[in-house]
Amino acid sequence: MQDFHAHSNYSDGGFLEGMARSAESAGLEGIGFTDHCNVSPRERLETVRSVYGFNLDITYERRRRAIERLREETSLAIYDAVEMDYDPRDEPEIRAFLEEAAFDYALGSVHEIRGMNVQVASNFVELADDELDAIVEDYVETLVSLIESELFDVAAHVDLIARTSPLRGRATDDHYRRIASAFASSRTVPEINAGRALTDEEIVHPSERFLEVLREFDVPVTVGTDSHRPAEVGDRADFLREFVAEYGVDPVAPPGLERPKE
Repeated sequence: MQDFHAHSNYSDGGFLEGMARSAESAGLEGIGFTDHCNVSPRERLETVRSVYGFNLDITYERRRRAIERLREETSLAIYDAVEMDYDPRDEPEIRAFLEEAAFDYALGSVHEIRGMNVQVASNFVELADDELDAIVEDYVETLVSLIESELFDVAAHVDLIARTSPLRGRATDDHYRRIASAFASSRTVPEINAGRALTDEEIVHPSERFLEVLREFDVPVTVGTDSHRPAEVGDRADFLREFVAEYGVDPVAPPGLERPKE
C-alpha cells in the first residue's frame, strides 16, 4: 500500500519529515509529496499564490534536496511529485514547468471554474438551478480537457464538486461517461481520494456510481489520502485499504513511476 497524494509544508501541509514518519508508522511502503503549484501568468492567480504561499515552482529544488535526505534515513519510498492547478489557458506554462522540473509524476486538479473555487459553497448559494448546472457542465468540460491534454499522470479528486452542497448531485451519468471515455483514451488515470472520506459527509472521490462507470470503461485507478497533517495519514490509509478490498480494486502506480527517467 502506497499513498500517492499527500502535502507538506512546501504548500499547505505538515512538515515534510513528520508526514513521512507518519506514513512509515502507518505501514505504508511509500508516500508521494504532491504539493500544490500554480504557474498561471494571470494577475489574479499570481496574487493568490502570493497570499497563500503556493510557490513550489520556486522551491521544488529545495524540497527535492530534503526528500533525498529523507530517503537516506528510511526504507520508505518517497516520491517527488506535484499537484498542479489546471486551466486550459495555462497549458503552455504548465507543460514548460513540468518538463523543466522533471517530477517523478504529476497530479492535475480542477479547483476553479469561472474564477470561483468549486469547494466554497458560498460562491454558489445565490445561483439559480440553470446557472449551477452550467457550472457543473463547465467543470466536466475542463476536467475532460485536463485528461485529454495528457500533461498529468493522475487527475485528482475527479468529482470535486461533490464536496459542495449547491453543486452536489448535479453531475449525471452522461457526465461520468464523458469523463470515463476520456480516461479510457488517455495515459492519465484517476485516483481514489480519501480526503473527505472520514468527515461527517463521508465523501469519497469518485462516488460509488462514478467508480462503477470508470470500471465499465476499464479505467485503472491509483490511490491517495490527500493528507495535509501527519495525524491524517494513518486513518486515511486504513480507510483506503478497506475501500479497495471491499470494491475489488487493484490500484496502479501513477504512470510516471513506470517510465524510465531520460
